[in-house]
Amino acid sequence: MTIPFTKMNGAGNDFVVIDNRESIVPDKAKKEFVNKVCNRRFSVGADGVIFIENSDKANFRWDFYNSDGSTAEMCGNGARCAAQYAVDNKIAPLNMSFETIAGIINAEVSDKTIKVKLTQPHDFKQGRKVDLDSDSHSVDSINTGVPHAVLFLNDIETEDLKTIKPIGSAIRNHKEFAPDGTNVNLVQITGKDSIKIRTYERGVEDETLACGTGATAAAILAAKRERVVTPVTVEIASGCELKIHFDPSSNNDFGEVILEGPAEINFQGTLNSNLI
Repeated sequence: MTIPFTKMNGAGNDFVVIDNRESIVPDKAKKEFVNKVCNRRFSVGADGVIFIENSDKANFRWDFYNSDGSTAEMCGNGARCAAQYAVDNKIAPLNMSFETIAGIINAEVSDKTIKVKLTQPHDFKQGRKVDLDSDSHSVDSINTGVPHAVLFLNDIETEDLKTIKPIGSAIRNHKEFAPDGTNVNLVQITGKDSIKIRTYERGVEDETLACGTGATAAAILAAKRERVVTPVTVEIASGCELKIHFDPSSNNDFGEVILEGPAEINFQGTLNSNLI
């Protein structure tokens, strides 16, 4: 037996997508399977794996895994890939809903972009003091489906990977965000409605080229500090742009939060069943 797959990317955040509606990959085998498939030197390589499965609540259910085999409540770039995959494979219409751990997600697929309506952000906090060995940081945080911490800097490009990675891993595992940890975003304001971002992702345990929920968190937190207006264009590490729509005006209710951006197929193929 072979396992058909599609390799996709959402603005540089890449995923292996598998139609698992007939349980080709059983639940008990998923973690080890994901570890093997996401290894960039010995297999396809990806930031995560998306299993498309049956749902009695929506058009389909996704079961999402980070590259280390851990599950995640939500992934904005992965959501756009899942939506595009579902349309391409006639699993769902252009306007759809799908089930995630974070809740029911609505998506709209068009010729150029995919819009995903995210669940309502929560756990909004400003000015959290995070002490590291060498420095102290003021960090804003919010959960946009998964938890995110944001540091505002004047120039994120002056930080190299050797600097970002210790900051990312240190804040990701800091006691302030225990026990589950957090994703970490370095953010630079570039205009009245634009920002740049670099993200260290929990579960990938490295900087990634894109993070949709991180871009959303950064845009909302920048707006709450009155440094940008919505909709916010976010330039991510891949050089692509995402657009975040929301309403920052009413307390901690952000209205409809919509993540807009591309999703593309890289290639398709089959995996050997010995990976299960």
